[in-house]
Amino acid sequence: MENRFLNIFPGLSEERAIELLYTPMDQLEDASERYIAAAHLVNFPSDRAVDALIAAVENGDSALDNRIVRRKAVETLGRLKVERSLPVIRACLQDEDNYLVENAAWAIGEIGCNDPEILEELTALLAKPRQSYRTIIQTLAKLGYTPATGRIAAFEQSPEPPIASAAITAVGRLSGERAGLERLLPFLQHPNVNARRGVIQDLMDSAYCEAIPRIAACPVSAVFRLRGIRHLADAGVPTGAVSFEQVESSLDRVIVDHPRFLEPVHCYERTPRLEELIEELYSTDFGRCYLATQTIVDHYPDAGPALVASFEAAGHNDYGAHYHIVKLLGWLRFAEAQDIVVGALHDRRPQFMKSRAAAAIALAEWGDTRVLADLRACLDSFIWELKYACLIALEHLEDPTGAQVALQDADWVVRAKAERQCAALAK
Repeated sequence: MENRFLNIFPGLSEERAIELLYTPMDQLEDASERYIAAAHLVNFPSDRAVDALIAAVENGDSALDNRIVRRKAVETLGRLKVERSLPVIRACLQDEDNYLVENAAWAIGEIGCNDPEILEELTALLAKPRQSYRTIIQTLAKLGYTPATGRIAAFEQSPEPPIASAAITAVGRLSGERAGLERLLPFLQHPNVNARRGVIQDLMDSAYCEAIPRIAACPVSAVFRLRGIRHLADAGVPTGAVSFEQVESSLDRVIVDHPRFLEPVHCYERTPRLEELIEELYSTDFGRCYLATQTIVDHYPDAGPALVASFEAAGHNDYGAHYHIVKLLGWLRFAEAQDIVVGALHDRRPQFMKSRAAAAIALAEWGDTRVLADLRACLDSFIWELKYACLIALEHLEDPTGAQVALQDADWVVRAKAERQCAALAK
């Protein structure tokens, strides 16, 4: 998780959060208050906060609300990398709450551990039923526990794709053998959306830069693809494993994010009605959203009014549909919706962040130079994806000023894109 999303309760003080964690459940006005406190203390790495979190983990009340607090407290201790909490987190590995066990395994990986007894306890969980095997496998690989390699290898044939891909990744990392990593690539086109999302993380963990073009074509949210490509580029460019020039086309495709750039995993037996396709834009499987988007572009060029109606009824508050509708309004060149798209460009709600880049691309599709000032203003954003999208949009609108400004950007990818654009202009 990115740090920008951690402090979501800014009005809650450290003192009050600690007080809430020590308050019995039956004395709270809202049962969620202790959970909120456990989450918020990630922003306060003090000894008092850590003591409160540890006390919350040690609270063995079996009520569901308390179990949820224990899980979150373990997660927060992991995010804070609190070494002295390892004994209490280790004890959670034997708990009957499988979700608590999962968080404990993850937290141990975040904190770091080379104690063979703890690592063996983690490995032994692979033989227990109904465990979160993917998380356990990922943690053992992250901690480099080579004695677990054989037991992890048994999961390479798991019928659950996210577990199988995690096992393939872990065996490659622990053994140092990269030849088998090619087996991860088919998961990028798996019908199961969780398999497609999960394997991107596995490719990141494997530092498999060769997969960047395949990640770009994977039909999942652009957020997952950009996260994977950016991670591999950040690690691979400094070492020479990959160059920005090799990465650029993949980044461009994901930022523009037209479904024709993707390798689809779904298809229609017949062309659905427009109403059915718009409903598909609300799916949690972006593979279905992209198929619907392409079908609307191909068969319903006059869909603009219906898209606006859906946006106003529900899409304005659904971050997935919001994104797809904004893009479609650009590709269908439905300029009557300019207010919607400009509004999306400047929408600062965290969950709608990806729509800002979509809006930049949509505005460029209309070729209206009146939006140049809006696009240039976004180059001051802290969101690299938005700045990159604005550079593409400004280039499309034949405005060189954005690239000149971005030459001084703090983000190396944005600078590299600006340098490439300036070099092209100089020819």
